[in-house]
Amino acid sequence: MSSAKTKVRKADEGAALDRILTLELARATERTAVAAARLRGRGDEMAADRVAVEAMCDELARLPVDGTVVIGEGERDEVEKLWIGEKVGAGRGPAVDIAVVALEGTTICAKNLPNSITVVAIAEAGGLLKAPDVYMDKIAIGPGYPAGLVGLDRTPSENLTALAEAKGRPIEEITACILDRPRHARLIEEVRATGASIRLIGDGDVTGVIHTTEPEETGIDIYMGIGGAPEGVLAAAALRCIGGQMEGRLMLDRPDKVARARALGIEDPRKIYGLDDMVRGDVLFAATGVTDGNFLQGVKFGRNQVTTHTVVMRSSTGTVRWIRARHTQLDKFEG
Repeated sequence: MSSAKTKVRKADEGAALDRILTLELARATERTAVAAARLRGRGDEMAADRVAVEAMCDELARLPVDGTVVIGEGERDEVEKLWIGEKVGAGRGPAVDIAVVALEGTTICAKNLPNSITVVAIAEAGGLLKAPDVYMDKIAIGPGYPAGLVGLDRTPSENLTALAEAKGRPIEEITACILDRPRHARLIEEVRATGASIRLIGDGDVTGVIHTTEPEETGIDIYMGIGGAPEGVLAAAALRCIGGQMEGRLMLDRPDKVARARALGIEDPRKIYGLDDMVRGDVLFAATGVTDGNFLQGVKFGRNQVTTHTVVMRSSTGTVRWIRARHTQLDKFEG
């Protein structure tokens, strides 16, 4: 037996998740991406999100797992499907936590702009942070740096200086990815005051975090700022598979948000969550491009076929697979 095969077999020992689930997850994100892509550029965010959620629900129901949605579309009284606490899967197989954003970047999809994706992660039961659908302050960098190099309890200048020193580059060559939102006006000002540059994105902060893992390809060295908590946990799942550092802090700035968090077992509203706090154990992650981006290509519709581009990852083996699939049975993606 080769050393590579031995390494994979040893990594799988004790893992609760079957490797075949990576392909099943890819199927789920592929079908969801195709459904959403049919509404690219139509200007209807709600319709695109609705068809994505419906497609994802159908696919998750087929998974051979006993699943519980811990990161989804919102609380039960707010949404009809993929609500936090909903049971999904075929009811057989391992008990798992599921984190899902059926369509990340609804506005991006509606405008047919880059980097809209569909994304899902599963972990052993109890492996994913149960967070309410609120905002999360985040900071993330890729792999290969000393633990604790950056953190939310430091200023933007301190974080950027530390990263530049670790890279052995002037701070002027560091690029931060930040969501283009009014709430980030002060953060943007502070980052630019250091001499670092900024890549502003309109949406899609799961992709923004993942981009930090390949700065030579993406041009992004660090992710900073406030985005959705569901996207934060999904991004942490990806980083657990491919490496990197991340911290998140829930923005529980109202009593009702504190109460919602407490109902999910979160007692400290100011707690800073590290990567291992947000994601533990064996994790599978899958994402398929809806629109073209520098992470994944979007769905391509041909006369007699549909092409999808998907990434699937597993933390216990550190495996990252890129799947460019051609689908000729188009009826499988209808309805």
